[in-house]
Amino acid sequence: MKLWIAQGFGAGWAPVAPGTFGSLVGLGWFLALALTRSWVWFILGNVAAFVISVWLCGEGERLLQKKDPGSIVLDEIAALPCCFIVWMLAASPPKQWLGPAFYVRHAGGMLAIFGLFRLFDVWKPWPIRQSQNLPGGLGVTVDDFLAALYVNLTFGAAVLFFGV
Repeated sequence: MKLWIAQGFGAGWAPVAPGTFGSLVGLGWFLALALTRSWVWFILGNVAAFVISVWLCGEGERLLQKKDPGSIVLDEIAALPCCFIVWMLAASPPKQWLGPAFYVRHAGGMLAIFGLFRLFDVWKPWPIRQSQNLPGGLGVTVDDFLAALYVNLTFGAAVLFFGV
């Protein structure tokens, strides 16, 4: 059960780009957190996801006897909602985070954020790559949360300079 969850409920079994498939599951996690329409629940959900990801990704490494195996994608799932923090702050108050019209109107921004997350997760600029040297599940998870930080910085700069 631990390994199945660490493998993103099966998303990590994808024969190509398992991290991308895990990130797609992460979009579902983001929407579940957005459904609460509460910053408190959004933050608590992200903190819980981080802690659970560190634990279960570490267990996944132990069970598979491999450092950061590609099939372990819970880290992408856990980190993806954090990519949307600046977007949510710029887009609207929490009561409007939900509803088909909102997501249709902001689909381009959502796709851009998803793409940026995949880019930073694969590219791993400093200090993302170095964070993978942390022990166990911490090394597996921290790099994805740092990628989410890079996404927020990039999207925030776009909002600031271009009014995106």
